[in-house]
Amino acid sequence: MEFFRIRRDIPFMKHALLLNAISSITFILAVFFLVTRGLHLSVEFTGGTVMEVAYEQPADLESVRKVVESLGYAEVPVQNFGSSRDVLLRLPAQAGKSSGQQSEELFAALKAQNPALELKRTEFVGPQVGQELVNNGLLALGLVIVGIMIYLAIRFEWKYAVSAIIANLHDVVIILGFFAFFQWEFSLAVLAAVLAVLGYSVNESVVIFDRIRESFRKHRKMTPVQVIDHAITSTISRTIITHGSTQIMVLSMLLFGGPTLYYFALALTIGICFGIYSSVFVAAAIAMWLGIRREDLIKPAKASGDPDDPNGGAVV
Repeated sequence: MEFFRIRRDIPFMKHALLLNAISSITFILAVFFLVTRGLHLSVEFTGGTVMEVAYEQPADLESVRKVVESLGYAEVPVQNFGSSRDVLLRLPAQAGKSSGQQSEELFAALKAQNPALELKRTEFVGPQVGQELVNNGLLALGLVIVGIMIYLAIRFEWKYAVSAIIANLHDVVIILGFFAFFQWEFSLAVLAAVLAVLGYSVNESVVIFDRIRESFRKHRKMTPVQVIDHAITSTISRTIITHGSTQIMVLSMLLFGGPTLYYFALALTIGICFGIYSSVFVAAAIAMWLGIRREDLIKPAKASGDPDDPNGGAVV
């Protein structure tokens, strides 16, 4: 489906070197911030106290946050849980205070604000559980990357597969670099967004590479650079439709979803933007520099030597 068609191919690869230089600098900075600053992990990973309280009327989350901040907790997730009257809070561990002392202190402060408040449950996430979630999260990320690598290796010739793998890892590292630089909270929801971006990015790379293979078969007189430019240009309409509609949905979550969905939507927003960029300028450019050519996809036939052969025994 196409809303419009561009008649003249856009010379994307003409600017590939400059844009990949910028991309490389961004990637190196992302790695630098990951190493020096690290990720600001949420309570699920670091351990802490989870509280669920219930109000008689729909809760005013802003007033709850003010109470939480008055006790010295910064950027504590405060969100509705199940209904507008139920509120879930995640408190990071504080030095010199037990989990029970933290929950009692906070509940007393909230009850002073609203005497009808009811404590529904209190749970403590220990460091051992948090470490287990970190290990499982890294394992999930690693398995997804390995699975994508195997899929690409089977689907494409190795030059295409290597290009797509580098582009996908580029997207993940840059997302993590943003979270490390700004010290945004990295939670299980953000991890889910990173995994979703991996699948989203590989899909875009596969579409472009499929079009490149198709263009090599249809346009035999084109050079590899011309084929790549033509393939990317012919997918622009699809890219605008699919990514535009997805980005509208994600931006709606970012702007109106509240604190619960904010970092999840933020990770998706960064991932979608860099996923489009990496598929065009990273994956396609690396494939070009690796020397993709028509012969990689369509092997020449051997000379038959038969004088009755319509090709006269020549190599096709």
